[in-house]
Amino acid sequence: MNIKKIFGEKIKRIRKSKKLTQEQLSEMVDIDARNLSKIELGQCFVKAETLDKLVVALNITPEELFAVDHIKEPEVLISDMIRILNSMKDCPRKLEKIYRFLRIIESED
Repeated sequence: MNIKKIFGEKIKRIRKSKKLTQEQLSEMVDIDARNLSKIELGQCFVKAETLDKLVVALNITPEELFAVDHIKEPEVLISDMIRILNSMKDCPRKLEKIYRFLRIIESED
């Protein structure tokens, strides 16, 4: 995964956690909504001045924005989840909770 894509996904995740639309955030940082979309898709990167505005608009620190050490490739995440789920075969209530949680998350997008 390239840095533009990782950065874009991080912006999108933070924006959504703040309950902002692309249009709202793009207005706050004074860029076109299409450009924000391209940033979130990893098709382009931000200018330094836009980066400063994103930090302010999203009310985060630069460290939070660039902390990518916790991001794992989807294949690694799936493998880890399967390992965890397999370790819970004898815990049907926990598995049911996880299942319901995943269904809720799935319906959000």
